[in-house]
Amino acid sequence: MDQMGIAERRQLRRKLSFWRVAALVFLVGIGFALYRVTVGASGNSAVAHVARVDISGMILDDRELLERLEKIAESSQAKALIVSINSPGGTTYGGERIFKAIRHIAQTKPVVSQVRTLAASAGYMIASAGDHIVAGESSITGSIGVIFQYPQVDEALKKIGVSLEEIKSAPLKAEPSPFHPASEEAKTMIRNMVMDSYAWFVDLVADRRNMPRDEVLKLADGTIFTGRQALAVKLVDELGGEDEVRAYLATRGVAESLPEVEWKDGKSSSSFWFASAVAQFFRMTGLGDQLSPAALRIFGSDKLFLDGLVSVWQVGSD
Repeated sequence: MDQMGIAERRQLRRKLSFWRVAALVFLVGIGFALYRVTVGASGNSAVAHVARVDISGMILDDRELLERLEKIAESSQAKALIVSINSPGGTTYGGERIFKAIRHIAQTKPVVSQVRTLAASAGYMIASAGDHIVAGESSITGSIGVIFQYPQVDEALKKIGVSLEEIKSAPLKAEPSPFHPASEEAKTMIRNMVMDSYAWFVDLVADRRNMPRDEVLKLADGTIFTGRQALAVKLVDELGGEDEVRAYLATRGVAESLPEVEWKDGKSSSSFWFASAVAQFFRMTGLGDQLSPAALRIFGSDKLFLDGLVSVWQVGSD
């Protein structure tokens, strides 16, 4: 073949490659558009599905999350809810509000709590709202209890020659204060408040886990448990992961063929939102094997995020 023929063949190959890539981009764009139509920006799907909500990090009084849970409760297309938890806990009140919102959903549709790496303290409080709790064998959970902490800077102020004078209407006003040691009366006030919240937490666990209160009290000393230990003391119902979650939902009449749709914070974003959206669309259309998570590694997400075993319980960091 002469040089002219070779050059023409190379040019033809480049054109074919270009149009193949263009066609692929076009199909992906169409797929994403359909995904947006059927699933929506915030995960509010127009098709029957199993809703999933991820709760991670510190638990606070999160208005956006509460509104999202309310929308799931009202959605006729959300046939069940999976609450995926990875949290060390947070405020007791924040956990209380989320717990009640999940129980509201459970009045009309099945709810499964999935304990992932960590669901302790208020994280376990939220997990107990589910009809069924699934944990990993090495998940960390428990830590049933309430704590109130406050800083004490009195000694530091003395060293730099600074003092604080105060006049207040009653001895317990604005106590405990970081500027002077707490009086016994102030400590008693705080202790009573802590123990009242603690009693509420214990009663909640006893009710949700169908256990005698005395039995819960033996576990409610702040102890943390692995998933295996938690199963032995009845704080969780089953060990496993996604398969066990869906198998339980199947016993509640939720078909395993229903797709899972993650209801996300509408304000949240990810560098890989496009890849995730396309993957979700292909799963919903039965083409998950052709566009599996392994295929999405070309976007580099597996190099940037690591979700692995937590071997050490770490209260704080330096």
